[in-house]
Amino acid sequence: MEGEAAAAAEARERAGRRDQAVRAAVQQGLLGPDAAVVGLLDVTGIRKSAAALRAAFDAVVAPGTPVLHAFAVKATPLVPVLRLLHEAGIGAEVASPGELALARTAGVPAARTVLDSPAKTPAELREALALGIAVNADNPQELDRLDTLIGPQGANGTAGTAGARGRSPLGIRVNPQVGGGTIGATSTATETSKFGVALRDEGAREWVVRAYLDRPWLTRLHAHTGSQGIPLSLLARGVAETYALAEEINDRAGRRQIDTLDIGGGLPVNFAAEATAPSYARYARLLAEEVPGLFDGRYGLVTEFGRSLLAKHGTVVARVEYAKSAGGRRIAVTHAGVQVATRTVYAPGAWPLRITAYDAEGLPKPGPAVVQDVAGPACFSGDLLAEGRALPLLEQGDYAAALDTGAYYFAHHYAYNSLARPGIYGFAPDGSGDVAFATAREPQTIAEVVAESGAAHVSALTTLRAPESR
Repeated sequence: MEGEAAAAAEARERAGRRDQAVRAAVQQGLLGPDAAVVGLLDVTGIRKSAAALRAAFDAVVAPGTPVLHAFAVKATPLVPVLRLLHEAGIGAEVASPGELALARTAGVPAARTVLDSPAKTPAELREALALGIAVNADNPQELDRLDTLIGPQGANGTAGTAGARGRSPLGIRVNPQVGGGTIGATSTATETSKFGVALRDEGAREWVVRAYLDRPWLTRLHAHTGSQGIPLSLLARGVAETYALAEEINDRAGRRQIDTLDIGGGLPVNFAAEATAPSYARYARLLAEEVPGLFDGRYGLVTEFGRSLLAKHGTVVARVEYAKSAGGRRIAVTHAGVQVATRTVYAPGAWPLRITAYDAEGLPKPGPAVVQDVAGPACFSGDLLAEGRALPLLEQGDYAAALDTGAYYFAHHYAYNSLARPGIYGFAPDGSGDVAFATAREPQTIAEVVAESGAAHVSALTTLRAPESR
């Protein structure tokens, strides 16, 4: 009960910080007729999430156990966010050259970076080895590439020709095939998942074991069961299967060859209410109960949480440009739609968002609930943030806020109708009772939209002509 009370208090504080930030954004001109949609990031909340993650695992691991919490950069690929998390003790899990560049620009050290991707090129692998970044090979063909890059000396357990084997921890990603959750697209341990080596396929488990026995330089084992829509019990089962495989490999090797387990991330987010549930503490305790050997000090640990660190601390706020009615239904036409909430617009059943109404001054709007649609600006009828939602009546000049959007939303712009990317601003108390803002990403200008759309090559296609026949 004490934990529940603390969680409820934290949820109230987070909602209070958000309300204060929306009002301050209007007062300070970040929101208004000339800035009709913004993303807001609660810096205080992000720091609290990072601290909660570290504390949760510190409470269950043996003293002295090396633990790396690597933020899944894909969740919020913003350099200032990665720098904030780095200073809060969180590393980076990257899945592309772009994400690696973001992490490096943010100052995340190679030793606190992990490269995961199902489609790594030879150039990406060479770069990771040169930098000393941890790599999880996704499949046998990728492992063949590592064999080639490391060279025959590396295959015998000594420094390879790449000159980096001693600095890059290497492992294999496996798919424990324990099943999926309620959202297929975020279930990564299904029978036919594209990720990792499918352990239950005929001969696959023995291949994995032999791959380690033949390569003493493979010292890590990685699995990731999924994220949103995955119950904690299934996450724990995926970790248990991975731990059991590591034990088998080490037993057959006759030594502790695998010294680190990368258990992925995937803690789901409660999008239905303000409370953070499940918590990192609950998940860590469950793992300690279900897989006690994971935390007895024999294995280092890597986690790769993303959505759960950022989602609750982001808000999309959009001005209501027009309020109208159709077929007896009220419709608030706003500037936030598919370009900032792509998953919600195209799959509303799987990704519903809470919406809060604010008045023209940025204050929480009072009044009776009215069933209405909250629509976006894009030119197709399905561009809806919420359909048939009961809210205080949104009117022209008010603001609609889409909550829990700090991950996989406004930082992943979808350029439908050539809509410009919104500005993103972090906020925190300024020490005098007001709110201070810092720019995390500048709003995109129309000139930049035009430039991205090939303006420099305006006549390129008109010069291509088929040869004239004689």
